[in-house]
Amino acid sequence: MYSTSHVNLPQNAREELIDMLNTLLANAVDLHWQVKQAHWNIRGTHFYSRHLLFDEVAKHARKHADSYAERAGALGGYAQGTIRLASNNSQLPEYDLQAVDGEAHIRALVERVGRYASSLRDGITKSDEVNDPVTADILTQTLGETEEDLWFLESHLNGDARVGTTVPPRGGGNRRGGRTAEDISQATT
Repeated sequence: MYSTSHVNLPQNAREELIDMLNTLLANAVDLHWQVKQAHWNIRGTHFYSRHLLFDEVAKHARKHADSYAERAGALGGYAQGTIRLASNNSQLPEYDLQAVDGEAHIRALVERVGRYASSLRDGITKSDEVNDPVTADILTQTLGETEEDLWFLESHLNGDARVGTTVPPRGGGNRRGGRTAEDISQATT
């Protein structure tokens, strides 16, 4: 602890929360720069949409880092948010520098964003254990945004509609109740 805080939590609870928030801060700073690594280096199919998606995910991680640092300060802590500190304290694996094509970047980011989301869930549990609903709320809001980012990234791994695949029904279809990719293609031409 580095400063006095009048947040109504026991000092040991605040210290635990500050440590956890600094770990999340390191994770978020590291994630931000790993996503930017993908953003700068992606090539191949769907380049532009993925380039933009990666930029949005990076912006979210940067915003999250700010929330963790400010909450640590409100609890009387010192935010440890430099890049060097983040590289030492992050729980995320190093980025795959061999990733060049879109799918390799997506897979690397899905793994890292998934781990980041898991660390947020752990933080929510810890916040609840020390009876800090404010930190739990910050992390819950962040987790919602992170899981949406994860969904957007994972959606790039699920492929496109293919001939012979079935799409859920919407007012017409085949005997299985869905529409094939051919049905959709014919309806839109």
